[in-house]
Amino acid sequence: MALRRLHSASPARRLPRFPWDRMAPYRERAAAHPGGLVDLTVGAPVDEVPPSIRQALAEAGGMPGYPTVAGPADLQGAMRSWLHRHTGVAEDVAVLPTVGSKELVANLPAQLGISAGESVAYPEIAYPTYEIGAILAGAEARPVADPRDASGSRLRLAWINYPTNPTGEVASVEHLRELVRWAQDSGVVLASDECYLTLGWDEANPPVSILDPRVNDGDLTGLLAAHSLSKRSNLAGYRSAFLAGDPEIVADLLEIRRHAGFMVPWPVQRATIAALHDEAHAIEQRARYEQRRLVLRSAVEAAGFRVDHSDAGLYLWVTRDEDCWATVDWLAARGILAAAGEFYGAKGNRHVRLSLTATDDKIADAAGRLK
Repeated sequence: MALRRLHSASPARRLPRFPWDRMAPYRERAAAHPGGLVDLTVGAPVDEVPPSIRQALAEAGGMPGYPTVAGPADLQGAMRSWLHRHTGVAEDVAVLPTVGSKELVANLPAQLGISAGESVAYPEIAYPTYEIGAILAGAEARPVADPRDASGSRLRLAWINYPTNPTGEVASVEHLRELVRWAQDSGVVLASDECYLTLGWDEANPPVSILDPRVNDGDLTGLLAAHSLSKRSNLAGYRSAFLAGDPEIVADLLEIRRHAGFMVPWPVQRATIAALHDEAHAIEQRARYEQRRLVLRSAVEAAGFRVDHSDAGLYLWVTRDEDCWATVDWLAARGILAAAGEFYGAKGNRHVRLSLTATDDKIADAAGRLK
């Protein structure tokens, strides 16, 4: 009896159906193409992990003890140094390693103590895990065009994501200043998912962090920024990421995560240090993505698609001004698998997302089929 009651109350019962299941027939159709499947759906890196990072991982493979949740001083120093170089934030900023960024996004509402009767806002076209985090905490999930639209709904946490997945939009310093001022005046935690911060393609409009002093005037109250090495250093399999911002919130999260055992393994901590201190491999990887973007964008536009936004990040947000599933089907007939825009919210239903995380050969193959 108790087991039946527990199962009926399970959070899994409240979660939406995993959306990628709907892609199965289109995957089959694309795979049947004479040239084989070109999968441009998931943004998983395909290029190798740099040798210096693999070496650091291997050298730490014999460490037998438990890692710490906060990480050692040299890991904290590496995170702070990287943040200072790329965001301008002070070098004593509070930092916390996380087991990848997805677990952080999914767990943050609950770890902040958000519960039923309160709400979490997130972009109306967005990575689906923002909604999942709210659901798991028992809170109301509020997809909005602007987090300020959710004011008055017992709002506790507002997610923003610049550069945006999937659209590749970039926010200006002025826009971020307005959001920070609103959040601090309202007592709302403003969490910025900045996993694509170093992948801006428009020199006139570079991505900006909410940690940037131009945005917050040196006051990090209520501000959190999430960063990941999955894209920058091809470490998706390592689950290497970190959080930075308001020292009081970071200290509270550290205590909660210590009790819950959210520990990044020692070898991954050592690999993270190596990755953060090495800019050369990140510059090389960025150049690979930029070249793939040029090839694919040219072919997409030649095929009659319109590319919207896509000024940063690892995706092209494209449309033929039709239902996204019609576009998915059209591409599948050519052996190309694209992510349906509605996976990222109802307002994405006229677009598809094409990932740049395929090999050079696969990107060239897709471009040839489109032309």
